Amino acid sequence: MSTIIEQPRYSCALSAQQTVLAIPRAHPILHSGPGCSEQSTTFQVTEGGLQGEGYTGGPHISCTNSSQKEIIFGGVEKLKDTISGALKIIDCDLFVVLTGCTADIVGDDTVSVAMDYAEEGYPVVGVETAGFKGNSYYGYSEVVKAIIEQYVGDVTPKVRKGVVNVFSIVPYQNPFWKGDLQEIKRILEKLGLEVNILFGVESKGVSEWKDIPNAQFNLLLSPWVGKDIVELLQQKYGTPYLQLPFVPVGAESTSAFLRQVGEFAGLDKNHVENVIADFEEVYYSYYNTLSGFIETYREEFAWDYFTVADSNYALGASVFLTNELGMSPKGIYITDDAKKSYQEEIIQQFLKQNEIFKDKVIFENDGGLLQSDIRSKLGENREDRELILGSTWEKFLARETENYYTSLSVPLTQDYVINTSYAGYRGGLTLIKEITRDIFR
Repeated sequence: MSTIIEQPRYSCALSAQQTVLAIPRAHPILHSGPGCSEQSTTFQVTEGGLQGEGYTGGPHISCTNSSQKEIIFGGVEKLKDTISGALKIIDCDLFVVLTGCTADIVGDDTVSVAMDYAEEGYPVVGVETAGFKGNSYYGYSEVVKAIIEQYVGDVTPKVRKGVVNVFSIVPYQNPFWKGDLQEIKRILEKLGLEVNILFGVESKGVSEWKDIPNAQFNLLLSPWVGKDIVELLQQKYGTPYLQLPFVPVGAESTSAFLRQVGEFAGLDKNHVENVIADFEEVYYSYYNTLSGFIETYREEFAWDYFTVADSNYALGASVFLTNELGMSPKGIYITDDAKKSYQEEIIQQFLKQNEIFKDKVIFENDGGLLQSDIRSKLGENREDRELILGSTWEKFLARETENYYTSLSVPLTQDYVINTSYAGYRGGLTLIKEITRDIFR
């Protein structure tokens, strides 16, 4: 039975329009009612840290704006007109047709229409992304798999040693995705790898997607989102994959991450250790400065914290706060609606990092319920402030209860995200800075 939740932390599958827009020079074409695209844009762009429209996003997204006529008589012809118009006037390298609820309910065969254009030589892909089929995480996976199946296609891999495809953060669903992918690519390239990052300003666009079959291996930085993608690539092209459960934050996790990648890629261990040593030398020079600040203001610092985020970031950020900063978790709230089959695996990943996480992990995507639980666990002594990491809703809670706050997840309606990153060595320092800034606020 369906239930109504308060303060949802994701949108519907049609929000995969943002996944398309995260690929340089890719354009979404929606077969949906008017307003669907605007709602997705509002939640993931405007309320996701004002991330900007992108190359052809916002009001430039093509849409059939299906009305009652299309619902009664079908909207295939209108869809064809919309695709043809987009191909004529929009300068893009890839067009991805997405369906809304109305199109899938009435049974318009959108995928077949897209494939007809592809057979004529146009770079068009079709995906069924009706909102009732799943959330934005589901839409992301469906779009990526459709591009692989329909656009990259059945090719014979020409494997090049050292090439890696990275699958990790869901663009826009994670407000810091641009900066995170930049940092992930930066540290992997320092190892000597050639990185297909696939999304964002560091991506070369469709040429990277066409290069996917030629990778030595695929890298998945996620406990569950994207696992179906790397499994598809293993089946389709025979490409092995390395799955690590979260995006690393700070020196300890990032250095461990580089060692695992280096071993899997067959890189020289001495080379890997030299790269790590260079990174850590810079990192700890800054870290020592920050630790001096924390020591000076240790009476004002928050040593207990709550995390509200999807499973990837909840893991990465919490492990950093506990293992590297010595903070204690009072509640880890995972909001990405992970299937029950994955929930136990996620809990085990927490416990693998530190036994202190036992009984602290809660799977809850209802903002009202999780905030009620946070209230019940907040200390009564207002002199000992605690830290709440999460969305703008958690910011309101932190201010009301006179506790500290740091942005970590959507929606972010009072933050402007440009290239902020919490990933890697640089991201760990940024997260410490953001936490300590609230002491002065």
